[in-house]
Amino acid sequence: MIIAIASGKGGTGKTTVATSLALSLPHRPLTFLDCDVEEPNAALFLRPTIETQERVGVLVPEIIAERCTYCGRCAEVCRYHAIAVVGQQVLVFREMCHGCGSCALNCPTQAIREVVNHFGSIELGHAGEIAFGQGILDVGQPLAPPIIRQLKRQALTPARREGVVIIDASPGTSCPVVESLRGADVALLVTEPTPFGLHDLRLAVEVARDELGLPVGVVINRAAARGAAVRGADAGDDGVERFCAEQGVPVWLRIPLDRRIAEAYSEGLPLVRALPRYKDQFLEMYQQMMKHLAASRVLRGVP
Repeated sequence: MIIAIASGKGGTGKTTVATSLALSLPHRPLTFLDCDVEEPNAALFLRPTIETQERVGVLVPEIIAERCTYCGRCAEVCRYHAIAVVGQQVLVFREMCHGCGSCALNCPTQAIREVVNHFGSIELGHAGEIAFGQGILDVGQPLAPPIIRQLKRQALTPARREGVVIIDASPGTSCPVVESLRGADVALLVTEPTPFGLHDLRLAVEVARDELGLPVGVVINRAAARGAAVRGADAGDDGVERFCAEQGVPVWLRIPLDRRIAEAYSEGLPLVRALPRYKDQFLEMYQQMMKHLAASRVLRGVP
């Protein structure tokens, strides 16, 4: 069971929800992957012991000048425009290369060899009984998806896939988020009851449900108490609730606007350890998620 936790925008409490869910579930094996490789911060709360570290890169082209005829075939087949042939010169833009190998495969004179371009690392370890992994993109590097793919490939052994896997995706709806969601069983989208939160939740639902076909549910963080009057910006508005009702997207958990939660976060304390009563709510949310997933599979005819 792979649960991907995402959010349309940053600062909604995605990592708070992801780490709290991991610490609330009794299931073993349980694996936590921090796929927010540009700003991984789950380790601040789970405090894992890192046991292995590995550099990550992709194979990029290197031109063998004495063999090159400057025919331009490499540039023609590169869908990422990472190669340009200008007169008697071949320009390689490593930062744009995805390592697909098409240029080397299609070169008629075998004038391209591939060399490794490192741009990040993955770290594996344990936080207590929880298997932990995180990806770290080097400063100034643009390509996050290859690190996410490698992290998932390294960490998700067949045995761990049989348990529960929690993936903390990066915020937004760009390529790193899609790569994190790919292969998940369900997407848990964390939002806040504000116009910005609603705008980005719409995009997240479109990507996770409509494009990737995943069952989705929502956590509303910093929510007003149910039935309470909305009081300006502190409590937000009911736009997210109305959108979820209209779209048939279940709201599995509402976390109230509470200063104690913010204080715990600032001290690096997971929500369920600072306020243990929330542990039962995360367990209940997980049970609702499993019921929704089972119903969704029945509707889709998936065994």
